[in-house]
Amino acid sequence: MRTLRAVRGFPLAVRLLLVNQFGVNTGFYLLIPYLAVHLEEDLGMSAALIGVVLGVRNLSQQGLFIIGGSAADRLGARGVIIAGCAVRTVGFALFALGDALAVLLAASVLSGLAGALFNPAVRAYIAVESGERKAEAFALFQVFAMAGAMAGPLLGSALLLIDFRASALTAAAIFAVLTVAQALVLPARRASKDPEPGKSAGGDGRRPGVLADWREVASNRRFLAFAVAMTGMFTLESQLYLLLPDGARTATGWAGAAGLIFLVGTVLSLTLQLRVTTALKSRGSRGRWIAAGLACMGLAFVPPLLVADGDAPGGAAVRLLPVLAGAALLYLGVMAAQPFVMELIPSFGRESLTGTSFGLFYVVSGVAAAVGNTAVGWAMDLGERGGRSWLPWLFCLAVGLSSAAGVAWLSRRGALPEPVTAGVRPAGSARPAREAVS
Repeated sequence: MRTLRAVRGFPLAVRLLLVNQFGVNTGFYLLIPYLAVHLEEDLGMSAALIGVVLGVRNLSQQGLFIIGGSAADRLGARGVIIAGCAVRTVGFALFALGDALAVLLAASVLSGLAGALFNPAVRAYIAVESGERKAEAFALFQVFAMAGAMAGPLLGSALLLIDFRASALTAAAIFAVLTVAQALVLPARRASKDPEPGKSAGGDGRRPGVLADWREVASNRRFLAFAVAMTGMFTLESQLYLLLPDGARTATGWAGAAGLIFLVGTVLSLTLQLRVTTALKSRGSRGRWIAAGLACMGLAFVPPLLVADGDAPGGAAVRLLPVLAGAALLYLGVMAAQPFVMELIPSFGRESLTGTSFGLFYVVSGVAAAVGNTAVGWAMDLGERGGRSWLPWLFCLAVGLSSAAGVAWLSRRGALPEPVTAGVRPAGSARPAREAVS
């Protein structure tokens, strides 16, 4: 009930985008986790070709975030969000309709491009539209995202009883509905045309080009330092899909134990995310809580060390508890840090470059997650070969504490801005939202 009351306190556009994120994650997770199995078992592809198909999708999304962010700034976030959902509709439909490698690669490119379009655009829209309540808006965004990430695999498992094409067509249908809903309901926001401060817009009154926007954001050393310091969050969060599931399977010998990790995360997010953000918002600086959240994420990898070798005493349920405790700490750290990270990103620069800032931030985080996963995988292999099963867990602990120290250092030096709390609301938007009530 608290969450529903908080949602009602936001403008219609924010409410629609929260529901949209639930649908986006539902559609994504009912298909993508099962794609590799489909490519191997149904189409008989080699591991190398499967890696190419999956890698193309990741590269298309992570590498083009800056394009989606700039498009949101230049053309308006609404159109970019709608276009992204429409493109993903086509991409997911291609997974159902074609088995040839060329078709699958096209589907991967379109699916990745779609994410690169609507992900920064949605966040830029919410950041501007939510006004002084950015942190709460992004906390709710995380709640809806987690709910969708839980609903998607459940629906996908049921649809796979029919076949993979049923899953792909259902995912495409979800994105088609989202496309139409946003085209009909999402209010338009005018693309900002203000020139860079201290420079004229040019003889024709136009703002500088896209490359000038990129240079402005990329030359903001405070912003880049913050983005680099935050790479630990994305590296550790990605271990929800690599190291922690492996730890759960090792501890219990049961492949299904990995699902309990996501169940823990969903329950915690739905029940605590808004409460955590609301409680922390008025108790100290944003940098303080971001650093604390990162430290918590790092410490989350300490409990699983107890059962890393799979030989800890007790039954499977007892050995699983430290892994679930680690997952809970990791989710709590994300809850503490992520809404404030999203709140701060627009505050490093001009409002008219909000989408570009989110785009660049996610390019950096995508590269960090890829490098971090590679390093963790290497540590897992090295630990298994050398009898040092604790190695990847210790590596993740070091990553979390290092990122926390980096953010704390930036905060002490005054390099982190205070979030913008007095922005001008867009024309035609709803009145200021009420504060959430307990």
